[in-house]
Amino acid sequence: MNIFNSLGSNYDFGFVLKALFANNKPSHSSNLKSFLEKKYQGKTILVYKGREAIGLALEILKLPKESCIAINGFTCYAVYKSINNEGYETELLDLENSLDLNFSAETLEKALKQNPKIKVVIIQNTLGYPCDIERIAKVCKDNNIILIEDLAHSVGTVYKNGKDAGTIGDFVILSFSQDKIIDAVSGGALIIRNKKYQNPSLASQGLTLQGKQQMIDRIYPLLTFVIRNTYQIGIGKLIHFILKSLNLLSKPMNEGFYTKYNLPGWYAYLAMDPITNLNKNLEHRRKIAQIYKEYLDKKILRSRIFKKISLSSNLRFPIFVEKRSDLIKFLEKFKIFVSDIWYDDVSPDCPNAVKISKTILNLPTHINVTEKDAVKICERINEWLKSQ
Repeated sequence: MNIFNSLGSNYDFGFVLKALFANNKPSHSSNLKSFLEKKYQGKTILVYKGREAIGLALEILKLPKESCIAINGFTCYAVYKSINNEGYETELLDLENSLDLNFSAETLEKALKQNPKIKVVIIQNTLGYPCDIERIAKVCKDNNIILIEDLAHSVGTVYKNGKDAGTIGDFVILSFSQDKIIDAVSGGALIIRNKKYQNPSLASQGLTLQGKQQMIDRIYPLLTFVIRNTYQIGIGKLIHFILKSLNLLSKPMNEGFYTKYNLPGWYAYLAMDPITNLNKNLEHRRKIAQIYKEYLDKKILRSRIFKKISLSSNLRFPIFVEKRSDLIKFLEKFKIFVSDIWYDDVSPDCPNAVKISKTILNLPTHINVTEKDAVKICERINEWLKSQ
């Protein structure tokens, strides 16, 4: 059986049917908003993409145009593109060292001293592994800085102090896009926790997503289900190639997705499925991550990361190897496809992030990876390491 890192890997056939037949009842959006407002204690606005929520938060804040937004130097292009679209500059914060995936409170303090234009800090708990939120939040409070928790990777993550990710910042960003913990093909939310910014007039973006894009999103679970289950006999690979060539496969990265759209109700309905099954999902991901930790050669692991497995959402399990592309090609021989990398385009101003970006390889933890699959992946990686 083929093992994929992505390609609709969060879906089973039941989800395929839900996506095909879900309707746009307003109650779906109301139910999702009510759940999120109760969980994260803030006013909720649903959007089509998590990146739109970042832009919306900055729009609500109405910062001086010379303001700067501090973000993780090891992050998705969509984050700083969203910021730049709102007219602000970014301050990229390097990782604490080449053993971690998040920046430290000390790095933030240093940046604030050097750049007084920083007014907002966004933390992301990369791949679900928690940052040092207590100290970062204290630095923000002491310097009157707005703190945004971006949970695109980390719904279900718990901080060292025992608090859930999303219960500390002034704003919370959620993404329901492909391959996230909450996967509704697309979607996202902004939760405004700071009462100072809870303006009721901002309950809607007023723009409706085009029907063609909705149809492409709606059939994505079905198409990827077919591709994954016929890949081994060659049919899936051909279907995948054709659909990509015709732009009929929904894809998370698209330059047109920075405009702010309302989220149609059927996406909200789909989002409630992984939310309902969140604990089961997190438990599965934790088990898979533990297998990687126990079976893989320790020289490709980072203790600062795998020691946080019990706290993390474990969106992916990162390993660190030289000759990464060679390993990816080796695994493909055994029908293990792990070529999607978070992230390989990093600012040279962040040397630790650059170092990690050249060696990180993220292993799958989703529901369609069994414990047997995880052991197989470990065996193949260890086999390759011995040959080097």
